[in-house]
Amino acid sequence: MPLLPRRWWALIGVSLATFMTFLDNNVVNVALPSIQSDLGLSISGLEWVVSSYILVFAGLMLAGGRLADLFGRRRMFLGGLAVFTLASLLAGLADSPAMLIGARVLQGVGAAAAIPPTLAIIAGLFPDDAERAKAVGVWSAIGALALALGPFTGGVLSQHVDWSWIFLINVPFGVITFALTALTLDETRERVRHRLDLPGLVTSAIALFAVTYALIEGHNRGWTSSVIVGCFAVGAAALAAFVVIESRRPDPMVDMSMFRSRAFSGGIAVMMLWGFGVMGIYFFTAMYLQNVLGFSPTAAGAAFIPMAVAMVLVSPLAPLAARRLGTNVTVALGVAGIVGALLDISTIGEHGHILDLMPAFIGFGIGSGLLMTPLNTAIMDRMPPAVAGAAGAVVNASREISALLGVTIVGAILTTRAATVAGQGAAPMHAFLEGYRLAIIVAGVIVAVGIPLALITLRTPRAEAPVAAATEPVGAAV
Repeated sequence: MPLLPRRWWALIGVSLATFMTFLDNNVVNVALPSIQSDLGLSISGLEWVVSSYILVFAGLMLAGGRLADLFGRRRMFLGGLAVFTLASLLAGLADSPAMLIGARVLQGVGAAAAIPPTLAIIAGLFPDDAERAKAVGVWSAIGALALALGPFTGGVLSQHVDWSWIFLINVPFGVITFALTALTLDETRERVRHRLDLPGLVTSAIALFAVTYALIEGHNRGWTSSVIVGCFAVGAAALAAFVVIESRRPDPMVDMSMFRSRAFSGGIAVMMLWGFGVMGIYFFTAMYLQNVLGFSPTAAGAAFIPMAVAMVLVSPLAPLAARRLGTNVTVALGVAGIVGALLDISTIGEHGHILDLMPAFIGFGIGSGLLMTPLNTAIMDRMPPAVAGAAGAVVNASREISALLGVTIVGAILTTRAATVAGQGAAPMHAFLEGYRLAIIVAGVIVAVGIPLALITLRTPRAEAPVAAATEPVGAAV
């Protein structure tokens, strides 16, 4: 490849795939009213359109990483990218809720195969610490940019072309990305071969699906109904079983010893709180802009552009801030910006203007830009090379699980409050607004826990030793 060394072209390919899969977390949001109108979906049906992708992505991600260890990172990455691209075509052609949700499930399968090896691939491509830090920064920035540009992309396509193109646009990009990485990425796999942890996969998937189903369907079926209570109980039991299984297996899907690192466990928790806030502001704010403020899909998407610009401008400065202020302070400031943005949006109401939204959106972009690269670096730097792949998989899975919880928990609060207000005689728009405002406030309070958590757990360690490197060689896949 001309101009750039081959490894940098491979990084571009891996980052483009990451961009596509992250974009599909929220490109749907602004298009939801159009999808709802065409396919006749309820609010819970719309949640399934978003959550089905995230649920499968998160539930199979750790298994995808382990399969990359067994069959090769390049092979797994390219196979997952091919499935994701095909599923995007099917989603774009969907003419029923069942077909769309099924295609979204298949998209999640492809993403769960392609994305887990990415951090381990980057670590293998860039053995030099300084180059690797730059590469991770590029990867993080592109992923964050996808989250920021998703609403605008979805808005423009759904209004001026058709909502189906929010999925169909993945097809040409998927083909280009496949060709680029196939030409530039060499196969890597570990000398130590790990077995697929089927008990861990089954218990984690059951826990995620049971809790997701309960949170989405709780309002329709009743929060105290036997089905919903039973789902929560099954989810809790499956999660407990997962922890026990992973703690006792000689070759676990998730090495629980990684969580002995304060920076790793605290960083993962902060990342999950960030992901929770991201979906709180994206999924339901996109609906608020259109259903309450009367924005067109394009205008609703354009409202998120300043957020993307702020994120892009701040991200390169975040490592400098971390060196000067400390990673813990920098990440805490980022979380504070996100909390402030959530609480500010909750005050705007039904007569808001685009200018009223800008301080919150810019604050959200600055906050996300401040925390993404320092947080990823802090998490990964505390892991020895032998478990870098496993740690990267946990990072990716945690982010997706938090997004899933953001949609379902915030959605449960919104729908329950909206139903209560509507039952008192309020108009549908006012009921939605009341539910939205309460849900965003609760989301802000929950995310705020990340401020002290970051300050305490992400301090530059002095006495803490890295996690013991068991038997895996450098860059072990998950």
